[in-house]
Amino acid sequence: MKSLFTKKTDQKNEDIIIVSGLPRSGTSMMMQMLEAGGLDIMTDGKRTADDNNLKGYYEFEKTRKIKNDISWIQDCGGKAVKIVSPLLYFLPEQNRYRIIFMERDMREIINSQNKMLERLNNAGSGLSDKEMILKNRNHIKDIKEWISARNNMDVIYINYNEVINSSLQKSKEINEFLENKLDTEKMSAVIDRTLYRQRAGAGTL
Repeated sequence: MKSLFTKKTDQKNEDIIIVSGLPRSGTSMMMQMLEAGGLDIMTDGKRTADDNNLKGYYEFEKTRKIKNDISWIQDCGGKAVKIVSPLLYFLPEQNRYRIIFMERDMREIINSQNKMLERLNNAGSGLSDKEMILKNRNHIKDIKEWISARNNMDVIYINYNEVINSSLQKSKEINEFLENKLDTEKMSAVIDRTLYRQRAGAGTL
């Protein structure tokens, strides 16, 4: 199988596994897969499952304060932690990271975000869908360039839609990226296609 990632780091045992991407891009699903596959994860369970995320968020609250507090990072060696992509810039340079970066059809991300905000009675940013898509695309372009320039980061880009349709194949690709330590059958079994609720329709934004 052709490698889908570029390895820049040498030591592997204590690499910190980061699951990242935009909100609603499939990061919680990926954390579920990694946990099922046998990887230790960092989560505090403070944000419990709800109608927006029926299987849980797998969040670690301290990640939100990474700009001012990085002390918890040292406990993440060999484990997976979910960090939204805008916060990746604050990862300390002395550590090594393997980043699983989730990508998804941008229309689905926006639709899913809008539905979540609606359930939470949150007005959101006030930007139109087209404006949000442009903002998100610019951010993704910038963060990819930034990751590419880092010598302490290896990254694999995983498409949410492809995971839904080819869960075992994508599980094998992720397992290869993580040095073949996981149970891909159990990873694949996590996928519940009935939860794929925000599907992109015809047309573009």
